Amino acid sequence: MWTDIVDLRAFYTGALGQLVRRLISRRLRQIWPTLVGHRVLGVGFAAPFLGLFLGEAERVLAAMPAGQGVMRWPDGVANLSVLTDEQTLPFPDRSIDRLLLIHCLEGSVQLRPFLRECWRVMADGGRLIAVVTNRNGLWARAENVPFAQGRPYSMGQISRLLRDNLFVPLQTTTALFLPPLWWRLFGAWATTLEDLGARWFPTVAGVLIVEAEKQIYAAPFDAVPAQGARAKATVRAAGNGVTSRTSQNE
Repeated sequence: MWTDIVDLRAFYTGALGQLVRRLISRRLRQIWPTLVGHRVLGVGFAAPFLGLFLGEAERVLAAMPAGQGVMRWPDGVANLSVLTDEQTLPFPDRSIDRLLLIHCLEGSVQLRPFLRECWRVMADGGRLIAVVTNRNGLWARAENVPFAQGRPYSMGQISRLLRDNLFVPLQTTTALFLPPLWWRLFGAWATTLEDLGARWFPTVAGVLIVEAEKQIYAAPFDAVPAQGARAKATVRAAGNGVTSRTSQNE
């Protein structure tokens, strides 16, 4: 089940969410140090992390699933976010060079059709990063954070899921070794604790991060119609720039 956009936005506005954004963004930059000239898409709730690539990539877009809700992003400039059905991404074939999935695979109710759509919109040789909740970490058990919602994964499970859907895992890393609560001293020591945790205790990380490359036909997909090329991007924004999944149904 998708986490509501209102809860996600509230979390990343707070002190703990800001720290989470900084720590995960650090790992993303280590994997993708520069994306000059690339077309970047984030699916799920990737907006807090896509700012890394604004002004650098050729284009940056955020696709927010209807089950989650949508908000205007980024603030103060032209909107770059769209509301979408997870099974019909509103982008042409092979139009995306880099794809970021975060707060996404845990909530998707149609994983195989969704990943089929991801494969379709990605350019040949395109790469994705999947950030998912670690089922063995403390963050999967904390009710005050969005990482506790939905389906957590082990590293073997997320790697197998990607391979089964024609993505070849290239590298893995981890993040969020701090407990899922805010303490002012965490801000000063966070980077050091992250590096120590990744080196010595990787199995207890809060999130798992996998980079994978689009595989060009080793085996055929089941007959799943790729409808995304015909779907229309829809921007749904309430007066405050946020449309929750609840308000969509009113």
